[in-house]
Amino acid sequence: DLDECAASPCKDHQYCLNTDGSFSCKACDTSCVGCTGEGSEKCKTCASGYVKEDEKCTDIDECNLPEKVCTKENQDCVNTSGSYKCVCSEGFEDKDGTCVQT
Repeated sequence: DLDECAASPCKDHQYCLNTDGSFSCKACDTSCVGCTGEGSEKCKTCASGYVKEDEKCTDIDECNLPEKVCTKENQDCVNTSGSYKCVCSEGFEDKDGTCVQT
């Protein structure tokens, strides 16, 4: 079997999987910028919103940072994979960028 992966035939956001007589390109984990294989522990570097922890790229919980990321009144932070979003607290709704009581 010829190792086609030796020639790095895949794109930057993919890794090469050598198969018998062929190869396939697989997508890197969403936590990676470039990778050498499957999973968050095979990242070349971590994507924005992720940090290397115990050899893996793990999500940063922006909602638990010392400095608040959602600063408007009656607003809550919701952590998402690689990011976060600010939503109005329960009993409030967004009216032109301000959280007003419903």
